[in-house]
Amino acid sequence: MTTAAVEKIFVKGNEAVAMAAIEAGCRCYFGYPITPQSDIPEYLSRELPKLGGEFIQAESEIGAINMLLGAAATGARAMTSSSGPGISLKQEGISYMAGSELPGVIVDIMRAGPGLGGIDASQADYYQATRGGGHGGYRIIVLAPASVQEMYDLTMLAFDLSDIYRMPAMLLADSVIGQMKESVTPNPRPVTVLPPKEWVVRGRSEGTSQNVVKSLYLGDGEMEAFHWKMHARYQELADRECRWEEVQTADAELIVTAFGSTSRIAKTAVAMARDAGMKVGLMRPITLFPFPKKAYASLSERCKLFLDIELSTGQMIDDVRLSVARDADVAFYGRPPGAGSLPTPEELFEQIKKNYRASA
Repeated sequence: MTTAAVEKIFVKGNEAVAMAAIEAGCRCYFGYPITPQSDIPEYLSRELPKLGGEFIQAESEIGAINMLLGAAATGARAMTSSSGPGISLKQEGISYMAGSELPGVIVDIMRAGPGLGGIDASQADYYQATRGGGHGGYRIIVLAPASVQEMYDLTMLAFDLSDIYRMPAMLLADSVIGQMKESVTPNPRPVTVLPPKEWVVRGRSEGTSQNVVKSLYLGDGEMEAFHWKMHARYQELADRECRWEEVQTADAELIVTAFGSTSRIAKTAVAMARDAGMKVGLMRPITLFPFPKKAYASLSERCKLFLDIELSTGQMIDDVRLSVARDADVAFYGRPPGAGSLPTPEELFEQIKKNYRASA
């Protein structure tokens, strides 16, 4: 695909991720097959070699994430992808990348769990993604698309943010978004000013120093200083990179909040509530880390009732409760995998009516 291609095309969400990665300059992919994300390595195994890129099906998810670490250390734009069980296996490598201040993109197309789970859509990887799944108190950038177009756009954004802030970035979607087909405008790579990668590993030559990538700091006070450095970077992210979508929140007496595929269903339910004369709005976080806390706090100054909807027993609700004003109420409706199907707009509309009446 060339940067001149701007006509709409009809593709799967997973394919949109792979296309965007190539457009973003990714030339190294390391992964391992797992449903429901296998379309990503399938596409890249076919297309990357045509561009002189490297595609490696690793012997395991552990191998894949450490190959990503190695490629990132050389300054290459690189990516891996998996689903819940595979992301669990990648956690040590992700932790090492965070501790080594290395960029890189990780795609998680969520499925049911824990353990092997199943291929049903789930949003129960929220904690794993947003809390830093490994040890040591690190965080990574987490972006949550709600459409195939956003799968494309946010993949490119993930590469840029990862390079700018020198930390891994995750695209967090589920099998609904990964497997659905929609029309996409394959926009060209945005013009972004990126910092020079003066830290990359290179051979020593006359007049140049040898760079070393590490996550081990043994000098007196070095590790503490490094942790505060990471903390300051997370704060900078929160101040500059929070993204969200609001729908009809200006006069809302109840605000539904959901992310990813669930937000699409919730948006229809909100429209049904508006048609029924209820003042209901939608708040959809796009960055799950950094979470748009200030936006929630602002909304809760005038609206005191929120309804959090998730494909789980409740994980994002913790961040919602921590973000809204103390006198705001946060209700919850969850549909974990195994309940039989995704919630319908009518089902969510009933939950809206139930909580709207309770607030009257």
